[in-house]
Amino acid sequence: MVRKPARMYRDLAKKAYCRREYMGGVPGIKVVQFDMGNLSVEFPVAIHLEVLEACQIRHTAMEAARVNMNRRLMRDVGRNNFHLKIRAYPHHVIREHKQATGAGADRVSEGMRLAFGKAVGTAARVAPRQRLFTVWTSEQYINQAKDALQHSGYKLPTPTRVVVGN
Repeated sequence: MVRKPARMYRDLAKKAYCRREYMGGVPGIKVVQFDMGNLSVEFPVAIHLEVLEACQIRHTAMEAARVNMNRRLMRDVGRNNFHLKIRAYPHHVIREHKQATGAGADRVSEGMRLAFGKAVGTAARVAPRQRLFTVWTSEQYINQAKDALQHSGYKLPTPTRVVVGN
């Protein structure tokens, strides 16, 4: 089955569907780590990536943004000079009605217009101005951290902005 584009799951259309104990067959999340870098040092500067609109961010998009950001920070700043944290967790389970494709598919897909669907992935529901990623670093690496956050924001399905502060 072909994976549908992420823009189909971006909007907050229905109620949150996150009670995994009542559903079976939910695929695991793709996000590998939520804390990266040097976790034992207190850095003086915090830089955040804020989401500007309410939306759902799929776990695959979060992992792509995390990989991009972590790779840029490791290359430009070094492993011991930053602490990166993902601040949203993909709880919401995304459902999809698997429609038949090919010859004769119109007869199959007409009958279930309001089908419930099977779980195909997870997403994080975010509110406007919610902080999605945070990088703590020292003063000399602020520009590199801002650049890494800005470029990882391009992987997300919503407009973002970089904020330096607490």
